[in-house]
Amino acid sequence: MYAMIRSLMVLFCAAGFAAATAGPAVETVTPEPRAFARFVPERSDDFAWENDLVAFRAYGPALRGSRENAGIDCWLKRVPYPIVDKWYDLSLNHGTSYHEDHGEGLDNYVVGASLGCGGTALWIDEQIYPLETFIDWRIEEQTTERVRFVLTYENEVLGDVYREEKRIGLSLGERLFSAESRFWKNGEPAVGLPIAVGLTTHGGKAQPAMNPAAGWIALWEELDGSGLGAAVRVPPAALERVVLINAEENDKDAGHLLAITRTDAAGEVVYEAGYGWEKADVITDAGRWREYLDEE
Repeated sequence: MYAMIRSLMVLFCAAGFAAATAGPAVETVTPEPRAFARFVPERSDDFAWENDLVAFRAYGPALRGSRENAGIDCWLKRVPYPIVDKWYDLSLNHGTSYHEDHGEGLDNYVVGASLGCGGTALWIDEQIYPLETFIDWRIEEQTTERVRFVLTYENEVLGDVYREEKRIGLSLGERLFSAESRFWKNGEPAVGLPIAVGLTTHGGKAQPAMNPAAGWIALWEELDGSGLGAAVRVPPAALERVVLINAEENDKDAGHLLAITRTDAAGEVVYEAGYGWEKADVITDAGRWREYLDEE
């Protein structure tokens, strides 16, 4: 009798446990697409921003004096929901590298000492002079639909102190971020200052294209087996010339495609920059990238 009762109790408990665990299904909630930006002090003072299509980062004070400077990095995403916080957390706290694609995208876009995708530099005597990493930041607007923030750069170049305040905006549905960069020289607005807005050619591997009438320059390259298009666009009337700098044997970061423009009476230049990645299944080849830039 005791054995029978014990068996019935075991069966009852097992049934109860099964009923409990087979209760309402756990629903996996996918975050909604949104624009997002934040300072990332836990990762060497990065500043990162994204929307439903693209993601970027700039390098901050903790890396001042390192190889990185004013270049802008592309984080290649292929999901519409936010990934910036998730990738940093996985990398810093769980040992999962965002340099590998785990289904959402990856960071395999090497910036180093280059201008990356849309970094700015002074253009003096046919040479680029970036203003190092940013020294300050502030967020002016952050909603689901749009982010807007300012990165401040400052450095001494050829005996003069230059300062740049770069106001960046990115809205949902945009592949190119907008930038309004205002420059000062020794504390005064830098009027008529030649500025290079650049794209790294990654050692000359990327193939250049341009449409001066539309104000854009672009590259297309293969990164780890998939195509990537990067572009810079300035107001056509402000595009003075396009310069292709070949990479040096001992410095692959020297290779650039540059849009040369000039600051206005307020010391300002405006431009856009961004990318399209084949694995995101919209910008699938160089021709489609050029068409996108012309259409926009």
